[in-house]
Amino acid sequence: MKGALQKTSGFFGRFRRARKGATAVEFALIATPFFFLMFAIVEITMVFFTSTALEQASMEIARKVRTGEFQASGASNADFVNQVCTKMNALIACNGNVSVDVRTFVDFGNVAVSNPIDNKGNLDTNAFQFKPGNAGDIVLVRVFYTWQLNTPMIGNVFANLAGNKRLIVSSVTFRNEPFGG
Repeated sequence: MKGALQKTSGFFGRFRRARKGATAVEFALIATPFFFLMFAIVEITMVFFTSTALEQASMEIARKVRTGEFQASGASNADFVNQVCTKMNALIACNGNVSVDVRTFVDFGNVAVSNPIDNKGNLDTNAFQFKPGNAGDIVLVRVFYTWQLNTPMIGNVFANLAGNKRLIVSSVTFRNEPFGG
């Protein structure tokens, strides 16, 4: 019996009774999932925040198209993108991530849009147009923002483009007001 007590009071016995590193070990076990969840929450929040900012900016600039102010100024596709980027929050960098497709239609029943994502999972901007229309035209404004997802494993669930990217889209359809002479 005395030999059994000596074995438990040896190295393994002291190791089993030691409590000095328990907090560090527990933190190490919990830290990875905790930080993963924190980064995932922040990233998903930023995607939704960007979506809201893009929607608001698109509506404001589309209003200029609707009233004819945009057409009267002779502004271009690049000007439209710059104005959208200016209206978006300073936390959201455009950096070439914004694309615009502005089309005109005869009536609301003819409004049809194609899928902007090609068969490889990339945003296909080749078919995009920039036709803000004249007074009384039906106009569809679509603004696209490509967000790079950085949190591991979120891309598998949240990405809708190749390369762990999320496509954020804002669409506005309206009839131009009777502007001009």
